[in-house]
Amino acid sequence: MNTKPSKCAGLPEPAELARLAAVLRLLAHPERLRIVARLERGGAAPVHELMADLALPQGALSQHLNHMKRAGLLQAERRGKEVWYGIADRRAVSVLHCMCCKKENP
Repeated sequence: MNTKPSKCAGLPEPAELARLAAVLRLLAHPERLRIVARLERGGAAPVHELMADLALPQGALSQHLNHMKRAGLLQAERRGKEVWYGIADRRAVSVLHCMCCKKENP
């Protein structure tokens, strides 16, 4: 049994739990997890590069990026005519890593 104390001090307030649940629902989409993985692996990128790397249509990718940006998971920066996206909240990466790692002890 793991006896290490949790990084969270006490039980979060209901409003915070609702916000966390909304973020988890947002990340519970395979394409959004792919976006997080791509941005983690390759760093910030313009939309056209993400489209090519992920083989997603521009409209679908833009919707996913906008949802994630509104939730605070991604940040967007205009560079000339391009919008670059990057990870704004590292907890999205942590969720992905937690879900991808295999359990060592059953």
